[in-house]
Amino acid sequence: MAFADTFKALSDPVRRQILELLKKGPMSAGEIGSNFDMTGATISYHLKILKKADLICETREKNFIYYQLNASVLEEILLWISSLQEKEGGD
Repeated sequence: MAFADTFKALSDPVRRQILELLKKGPMSAGEIGSNFDMTGATISYHLKILKKADLICETREKNFIYYQLNASVLEEILLWISSLQEKEGGD
């Protein structure tokens, strides 16, 4: 996993809001976009960044693409961050 892509994706508040929305379950780009006052192209840009970072994945159903969280990447980040914590009673 490329942590640089992940942290870049997480650095933007809009992308963090998209992740919050996807906690509820899969959503189409239109459903995601209806929560923001921005163009479809801008939403697509944010989704592209999140996909590149593997924070979300997409599934196609007929004429629709649904986006959902990729929890495994989030778990990897949390494990890495927790590994940085100093152990109690250490050297």
